[in-house]
Amino acid sequence: MSEYAITAQNVVKKFGDFTAIEGINLNVPKGSIYGFLGPNGCGKSTTIRVLTGLLSPTSGDVDVLGLEIPKQSELLRLKIGYMTQKFSLYDDLTVEENLQFIGQIFGMPTKPLQQRINEQLTTYGLDQRRKQRVGGMSGGQKQRLSLAAATMHKPELLFLDEPTSAVDPENRREFWEQLFDLSDQGTTILVTTHYMDEAERCHRLAIMESGLIRADGEPEQLMADMGVNIVEVKAPQLRALKEKLLARQEIRSAAQLGIRLRVLIRDHVDQPIQWLSEQFPELANAEMNLARPSLEDVFVTVTGEGRQ
Repeated sequence: MSEYAITAQNVVKKFGDFTAIEGINLNVPKGSIYGFLGPNGCGKSTTIRVLTGLLSPTSGDVDVLGLEIPKQSELLRLKIGYMTQKFSLYDDLTVEENLQFIGQIFGMPTKPLQQRINEQLTTYGLDQRRKQRVGGMSGGQKQRLSLAAATMHKPELLFLDEPTSAVDPENRREFWEQLFDLSDQGTTILVTTHYMDEAERCHRLAIMESGLIRADGEPEQLMADMGVNIVEVKAPQLRALKEKLLARQEIRSAAQLGIRLRVLIRDHVDQPIQWLSEQFPELANAEMNLARPSLEDVFVTVTGEGRQ
């Protein structure tokens, strides 16, 4: 038995002359929450559709839960849950009727189905709304219902495609607590997101850009491996200072955060604060502090112009 729920080797997906996924390799451990972080259009959703068998790869090998994809896609569908970015349940049905419909699709017998519906309504805080038509529910309630529907048949593997793009921070936080509960029960979860704070919650993470995986690892490890030190600078005329800093090869990137400038300095510079003071006399009396890396720093470092 493999320790991985998903393995993908040299997977390419082309649409005519356009390459959406360019030779990606993936190993997703069982029971983990694995994140795909990247901007819109980078290939995250296409990757999920290839892994679920909805799209056939142009080339490469995909194994999901021990099944060869896309060849054994029909068998896979009984073992996975899939929650899309766009709400895809029925507005004119009640909460209970939607769950009943999903359970019937998966061939669940009547008595176990009713028991499972009751369990899901309790788990996702929808018990008082079982008779409510879905069209009148809030974004957060619809999101919880979508997750309840995607996990009705107790899937081994759950695919979530930008699941929190339409909800507020409080609902997002609650949603992630539910994902950790599922992970704790042994469900493997693959989630795409463009929220940095969300990506940081994942056990493991791939950063995608233009169909390529630019980095892959545990968030803390990715932050540790950046090869930069980060200094936050509080000084006057930050816009002019930023341009001056970026002219130096030792500076990987600089971005303004309110009244401070967040400067990423390559780690071959031993004493970054001292170096800044010596190289830029206008910073001699400025307030400067070393800062903890963030996933946004990793993202900037491994994608686009930061990858130098």
